[in-house]
Amino acid sequence: MEKTIYTREYGVMLRVLREMREQVPLTQMELASKLNVTQVFISKCESGQRRLDLVEIRAWCTAMGVSTSDFLEAVEAGIANAHTQRDAPG
Repeated sequence: MEKTIYTREYGVMLRVLREMREQVPLTQMELASKLNVTQVFISKCESGQRRLDLVEIRAWCTAMGVSTSDFLEAVEAGIANAHTQRDAPG
């Protein structure tokens, strides 16, 4: 099994996390301030250079004012959409 950070699903999760941050709207710097981390940390997480665990994702959601369940629903929808696009005849 490949490492999860290299999967399409993990990429979808990162895209959803970034899109939700931008929709709030929060800059990376503002989110970093709320989480008491650096902007570089946020950037590395969003670009997949640093893996996020569930506890960290929950903290991000809280800082953005987004429920964890709404975030997970968006990730599931994004993954389903990615699978549909991959499996579509072309």
